[in-house]
Amino acid sequence: MIAALGATALIPTLARAATSPADLRGDIAILREALTLHPGLYRYASPAEVEARIAALETAFAATATLDEQYLVLSRFLATIRCGHSYANFFNQRKAVTSALFDRPTRLPFSFRWIDGRMIVTRDASGTGALLPGSEVRTINGVAARDLLARLMPYARADGHNDAKRVSLLEVHGDDSIEYFDVFHGLLFGAPRDGAHRLDIRTPDRRERNVTVPAIALAARRAAMSPAALSDEAPTWTWTMRADGIALLTMPGWAVYDAKWNWRDWLDVRLASLSGATGLVIDLRGNEGGVNCGDHILARLTTRDIEHEGYVQKLRFRRTPATLDRYLDTWDDSFRTLGVGGADLPDGFIARPGAAAVTRIAAVGPRITCPVAALIGPVNSSATFQFAAVAKRTGLVRTFGSPTGGNRRGINGGCFFFVRLPASGLEFDVPLVGEFPTVPQPDAGLLPDVAVAASADDIAHGRDPVLERAAAWARSMHHMQA
Repeated sequence: MIAALGATALIPTLARAATSPADLRGDIAILREALTLHPGLYRYASPAEVEARIAALETAFAATATLDEQYLVLSRFLATIRCGHSYANFFNQRKAVTSALFDRPTRLPFSFRWIDGRMIVTRDASGTGALLPGSEVRTINGVAARDLLARLMPYARADGHNDAKRVSLLEVHGDDSIEYFDVFHGLLFGAPRDGAHRLDIRTPDRRERNVTVPAIALAARRAAMSPAALSDEAPTWTWTMRADGIALLTMPGWAVYDAKWNWRDWLDVRLASLSGATGLVIDLRGNEGGVNCGDHILARLTTRDIEHEGYVQKLRFRRTPATLDRYLDTWDDSFRTLGVGGADLPDGFIARPGAAAVTRIAAVGPRITCPVAALIGPVNSSATFQFAAVAKRTGLVRTFGSPTGGNRRGINGGCFFFVRLPASGLEFDVPLVGEFPTVPQPDAGLLPDVAVAASADDIAHGRDPVLERAAAWARSMHHMQA
């Protein structure tokens, strides 16, 4: 049963867990009750299938001896919900858990992407100069890169069967202080022998090489990040006016809940400068979501309010159970009565009260009149998925790139509880609002208006074909309007 849920018998650096099987079963009892609040729990599985998985989780969890095993077993179970917002969130764990599980000298000292199942280097931070951008890493410590990816996939969160999102999570972009790949690669494979990773690589000029690079810890990974990415006071977005008159707005994230810089004013000033611009290109490719910052742009592209169409918002509860409240952490206690006043719906759902007001985008001026494009991809699975959906439905923004994350069958999010399990000390996120389509939709992300993908050769030569295709479209549209 433990094997079925992904607990490994070979976890080199074990964090001891001083808990009894009975205590650990108590954690799963809390989990079972907390999941009754999850609106998407049965979106991809029947109640009987979910209950069988929870029963297997309880057996496996109670049999664990270490925090490592508990985190792996819990994470693999949560991934079976097939919800991109349900996971043991790295950033919501207690400091002791974060230190024990995530701060290990196991990381690869380079950034990379997966292209057609191949690990392609995008930036070398090893200090060796051996890993040129565009190089393919074929094996790591004797494990084929494809096999490594397959081993990690069952732990990756995504909506439905949208595996492109799972693959994107298992890349290292160097813009997140705790990377998904780093966590699960470290837990499953441990620290390499003598503190160094041994790689078989193929260089961009097709030469085969054996390379040894140092394994790095969390501090070294963070040191390689840009200062803006680590600060909540400086703007994390960039605005560049290109020589061809295209304004490039790069938005790597919308998690600005507690940002100390005024992102609305920052954005307003720049959007107001677009008079006479050839076009606006918004790069969202590394942006999972957060606050609906894109609404601030969409509001300036339309002359009338934009209504949320094609989906309805549903809940699973009116008030949280009193027995559960002490285990639920959140930033807004009104979430505990989220469904009060909501109408009953079929299949045990409750309509979210006031949903129309929450999802309407009111038109504001001054209006942006230049062509607007957005660069999208599989990372987009929350607020950026919703932005892409509105962009495509209204035609206000033309999208370029790859299919998004998220799922056209609907996603779960909006409001959250952080469930804290007392025996293990672990936390996991439970989204509270489910969006469901009013007509059947495929189990897939959104397709871009124009499909464009970078190759390993593009990476090697520093080309960005997605950006350039969008810029070319904006220039052509500008000339047609002139």
